Amino acid sequence: MLPNQRPSSASVPLSPRVIGLTSAVITVAIWAAFIVIARASAKGALSPFDIALARIIGASAVLIPLAAWWMRQAARNHTAQSSSFFGLSPLSFRITALCGFFGGFLYAGLSYAGFFFAPAAHASVLMPGSLPLWTSLLAVFILKDHISPKRALGLLFIVCGDLLVGGASLLKAFDGGDVWKGDVLFMGASLCWSIYSVLVRRFALDPVRATAAITVFALFSYVPVYGLLLLSEVMHSQLASAPWGQIVFQALFQGVGSVVISGITFTQMIRYYGPVRSTMITALVPGLSALGAVVFLGEPLGWNLVLGLVCVTLGIVFGVQRAAIKKEASLPANTKAGA
Repeated sequence: MLPNQRPSSASVPLSPRVIGLTSAVITVAIWAAFIVIARASAKGALSPFDIALARIIGASAVLIPLAAWWMRQAARNHTAQSSSFFGLSPLSFRITALCGFFGGFLYAGLSYAGFFFAPAAHASVLMPGSLPLWTSLLAVFILKDHISPKRALGLLFIVCGDLLVGGASLLKAFDGGDVWKGDVLFMGASLCWSIYSVLVRRFALDPVRATAAITVFALFSYVPVYGLLLLSEVMHSQLASAPWGQIVFQALFQGVGSVVISGITFTQMIRYYGPVRSTMITALVPGLSALGAVVFLGEPLGWNLVLGLVCVTLGIVFGVQRAAIKKEASLPANTKAGA
């Protein structure tokens, strides 16, 4: 290249900051849309188990051929890489099973089942809003992190917000209501995703590899269980009677969108911002999804939901922002970028 010649724009790589910011925007948008669409789908022709199957099949159609090609290239280039599940997962069996069980199999089953009992406004607080609480508690035991007083106060706000949303429906359990069941399922789904997030930190996983691994495990575990339950008539599928357009839409949005795209961008967001600042960014999801449920689904937004959203958002922003800035200021530049 000549001394005065500038490199073309095509040859200039994107900065880590641009990649991190773009990943955050995509993740928040898909997460908010996921809650609204999943609740709308619960009133449709498919059961939650059918939607979970469409999610896994859609993601597998994209990621499994990619992972298989990836491993073939590594073998051809004599590059030693961990693999499992007949070479379809780019991670070891132990890591694939751990991440896939919590981030794929359990998360999908619990979250989709929850939408059949509770409205999207509850999911908007109890799933993304509870992530900082579960992640912080798990990080103390698994990663030996320390919870500062400011973060503890923020977690208290989050707990209050969750109780404002789910507490009333839990009390209605004595009157025969079913909303509390959805709230419990949402909290369980949030816990499973928090475990997956901590595992991503623990093993320093690559975004594409981690997303491919949980998809492979979900395919090998969920599909056989789904088939056995149908054969034993424990549950009934509605795939045969559902419109093909709805099945394809679920496979594309839930599989390609929620698993492939947001799975990769979420893991990339953790690599750049770190888990604390990533959790702070997810504070946008409860408000956006609850607003979307009001606008698109006509759901009521009562005082308890509004106050719950405020408490969760304040808890995330106030509880982790100062700790994140202080922690990242003390890290070297390459660590901040997730290197």
